[in-house]
Amino acid sequence: MDPKENTTQSVPAPAPVSFYEKHKKIYIRDVKGWWNTWRWVLVWVTQIIFYGAPWIEWNGRQAVLFHLVERKFYLFGLVLWPQDVFYLALLLIISAYALFLFTAIAGRLFCGYACPQTVYTEIFMWVENRIEGDRSARMKLDKGPLTLRKFALKALKHAVWLLISIWTGFTLVAYFTPVDELLAALPINFSGWELFWIFFYGGFCYMQAGFLREQVCKYMCPYARFQGVMFDPDTLVITYDPERGEPRGARKKGGDAKALGDCVDCGLCVAVCPTGIDIRKGIQYECIGCGACIDACDPVMDKVGKPRGLIRYTTENALERHFSPKEVVGHIMRPRILLYTAILVAITVASIWSLATRVPLKVDVIRDRSILAREADDGRIENVYNLKIMNTTEEPKRYALSVEGIEGMEIAGDRIVEVASAENHEVTVVVRVPAESGKAGANTIYFDIKAMNHDGIAVHEKATFLMP
Repeated sequence: MDPKENTTQSVPAPAPVSFYEKHKKIYIRDVKGWWNTWRWVLVWVTQIIFYGAPWIEWNGRQAVLFHLVERKFYLFGLVLWPQDVFYLALLLIISAYALFLFTAIAGRLFCGYACPQTVYTEIFMWVENRIEGDRSARMKLDKGPLTLRKFALKALKHAVWLLISIWTGFTLVAYFTPVDELLAALPINFSGWELFWIFFYGGFCYMQAGFLREQVCKYMCPYARFQGVMFDPDTLVITYDPERGEPRGARKKGGDAKALGDCVDCGLCVAVCPTGIDIRKGIQYECIGCGACIDACDPVMDKVGKPRGLIRYTTENALERHFSPKEVVGHIMRPRILLYTAILVAITVASIWSLATRVPLKVDVIRDRSILAREADDGRIENVYNLKIMNTTEEPKRYALSVEGIEGMEIAGDRIVEVASAENHEVTVVVRVPAESGKAGANTIYFDIKAMNHDGIAVHEKATFLMP
């Protein structure tokens, strides 16, 4: 062959390779069972709390209110101020350790039962099932042409979704603006920020629970990616037992049933999975641990006369070593779990103790820097201070002011201050000392602010007195 012919031969173009998988809509089959019941119990509990809390009254105000304008957080009888941000840090630490603990024990319990994405997806799918029908009816409807019936069903479904989403956004804003003010502002008198957050949060609820669904869990949620570092071989996860189930296959009349495993390859575990995975392929990061595949598989095992548990909550070690239930529990209570539990209990107890013993009075003492020191008419030296007194209780208080640190020092003027409930009151205080007392320059003094008729409410605050 002529070598020149080889150089002129056309080389076939490489086949295109896609880095992205085309999204396929998942039609989830409705399932009943023990795990599904618990999932709906959590849906009801979380949503009753979320939607109901802003409507509860406490001492003539909203019981749960994070009032950004007033810079106060009301939690029933507790009033927190910006200076109490320490408790927010404690809450975040407790939440993180609780997540670590529950994940190490039983995987993605939060994802499968209490995550807002899971909860609202369940609600939206319930609406979809009631309006469009079951799985087969929805598939048939989507494949069919656009008819008046199809348009009406789709329009009704999206209208209900939008109502739920807007009400969810309204409820979120009600945690930051008193709900009675929001009701008075209906329908169009909301502030710009209130309107923005109602539609922003409601829009994301509509988009994520109505359209994105499993894509949020698979591609957007970071927890799905780093959950693997929290698992170990003794973590309870939803697992298919291949030793018992393989080789899978349908039971045929006259066939050798003994040659097949317990799995009849019905595909129900895939049809009911919210993320569309096949649990029989092993542990996958997309699995949210909802237990729907267990609810689908157990009745099938009953029908074919096989024991339940082909798909079940178990651990890798238990599956490989055939642990008994007692041995599984024994391996769950491992050093890692005990350490997480001890830390979580210690932080929680310390936080509760700190809140219980918290003095409901805060005082900031700021010396007037425009007047370093001045001489009064009687020859004494005086400094001027601004006292910011925060009454964090739900009732008005009267506070007695006193000062100590230099011999002969006293407060000039009124020494009783009245502060309304949950208010921040600023008062100017003049402190005088004899000219011969103290030393030249800065002297350390202390203000004592005590609630009258309340011995346990008192603050001892440090300040500086300047002498010429």
